[in-house]
Amino acid sequence: MIQVRNLKKSFKDGEKTTEVLKGIDFTAKNGEFIAVMGRSGAGKSTFLYQMSLLDEPTSGEIFLNDIDTHNMSLDEKTSFRLSELGYVFQDYALLPDMNALENVAIPLLMQNLSKREAYAKAASALAKIGLAENLYDHLPSNLSGGEQQRVSIARAIAHEPKILFADEPTANLDNESSRVIMQIFDELHKGGQTIIMVTHEEEYSQHAERVILLDDGKIIKESSQKPV
Repeated sequence: MIQVRNLKKSFKDGEKTTEVLKGIDFTAKNGEFIAVMGRSGAGKSTFLYQMSLLDEPTSGEIFLNDIDTHNMSLDEKTSFRLSELGYVFQDYALLPDMNALENVAIPLLMQNLSKREAYAKAASALAKIGLAENLYDHLPSNLSGGEQQRVSIARAIAHEPKILFADEPTANLDNESSRVIMQIFDELHKGGQTIIMVTHEEEYSQHAERVILLDDGKIIKESSQKPV
């Protein structure tokens, strides 16, 4: 479960302070698929980064699985991210000198799994998202955008995270690749995965069961729906 209370985030540039998040309250239940929408500059990605412990809020409270993250040290947050959270970014964030299998295995090795176990879990995750086995040894530069995003998703789910965060996962993809990626998210959700996804595409928000609309750093609307 995610609980956010009066979350605020400001950025300073010299004497100027810009408020990006202006007191957000938000709750997500285990197993929910939630889309976060809003115009450019509304604070969507900033909101995601605070919830997912990739950035530090200016003030407010964030509870993940009933744990008060405010009291965590930096090392504790890093460990929590590695074991409990998964991330999918619009730019894939793959290491260019490592092949698909190695990219997925890296976070597992960082959790002190044996190389054999890490690579077995990585291969299982790649199979789960439907990447052809003959592509496992390909470098990111030899994969299409859709294939790279599949590898990114496999890396995010290989350790079976409690919560999967996705920031515009279809932004750099063509329509067919985007459709495939959303099908993968649908299957993960059906399997009980909690997913928080930022998107600016109405079409893809329809895959979620709840949509949160942000504007000017605040939640201005929430709506429930039956996913497509």
